[in-house]
Amino acid sequence: MKHRELGHTGITVSEMCLGTMTFSTQTSEADSHAQMDMALERGVQFWDCAEMYPVNPLSKETQGNAERVIGRWFAKTGRRDEVVMATKHSGEGYMNVRDGAPITAKTIPEAIEGSLKRLQTDVIDLYQFHWPNRGSYMFRKNWNYDPSSQNRDETIANMEECLGALQKEVTRGTIRAFGLSNESAWGTAQWLAAAERVGGPRVASIQNEYSLLCRMYDTDLAELSVNEEVGLLAFSPLGTGLLSGKYQGGAVPEASRRSLVPEMGGRVTPRVFEAVDAYLEIAKKHGLDPVHMALAWTLTRPFMGSSIFGATTVSQLEHALGAADVVLSEEVLRDIDAAHKLHPMPY
Repeated sequence: MKHRELGHTGITVSEMCLGTMTFSTQTSEADSHAQMDMALERGVQFWDCAEMYPVNPLSKETQGNAERVIGRWFAKTGRRDEVVMATKHSGEGYMNVRDGAPITAKTIPEAIEGSLKRLQTDVIDLYQFHWPNRGSYMFRKNWNYDPSSQNRDETIANMEECLGALQKEVTRGTIRAFGLSNESAWGTAQWLAAAERVGGPRVASIQNEYSLLCRMYDTDLAELSVNEEVGLLAFSPLGTGLLSGKYQGGAVPEASRRSLVPEMGGRVTPRVFEAVDAYLEIAKKHGLDPVHMALAWTLTRPFMGSSIFGATTVSQLEHALGAADVVLSEEVLRDIDAAHKLHPMPY
């Protein structure tokens, strides 16, 4: 497993990251612990969680349980110091956490203390804001995104106040680095500028959706990532399982994500299955496993920090880990680019 530096932090992370959003719902605690054992044995020492996890379903009753499952593994194994642990502060509008309060200097200490307690740790290595207070064009909102109602002065003032609160946590030793999630190029640039202006931790990473099926990051954010050394942490690199091919032909495997969320957050469209067919054909042509091809492709991108993959089962995790040893030829990459031009943004 290869490793990369996380921004300017000096923190080294595995280029593949274990996603944990199904821990305690789709994935039992025993299987979750088995996944953590396997991930660490295979060199995946970077793990990502969030205070709002698990999902499928999201509920007030289960909120925080994914962190609790990880915390009990840390307590049981004593291997906390072998893991780079990332988690996230939920933002405005998610009513199951702090009644939907926005991210502010006031909520940051409370949220961090909650995550520390659930994770049974003294420090969070990468602390991320799950989505911006002002809204986001992520999760299919890009089709009608309208920033005209935003208040720039309020946004900048909030950023500066939050950076002050984050710096207090860095000084206190509760967090090591700061990252964003579901952010835009403008928003990330403002966070970077604010840190230079008033101090506070510099943005180290951006966790946005990125896969063969979702390549919005390839334009302005890619340029920002490379020039500012703020790496992408790609979530849903398998297109929520679509790129495995398991949903082709109308199939809905039992206990799969689509069996619980039929529209897959707006990703199920008539065009998406045509796009998946194109990528499956490329994998077949070159003798590649489609899961390995999709994951390995994300690791070729010049702005990649780490690719976050989740697995419902231990066997799925073992399968996905095989991507770490796959090297894609120039011919494969050309075929992928040609398919992308024919099937851009299918959802």
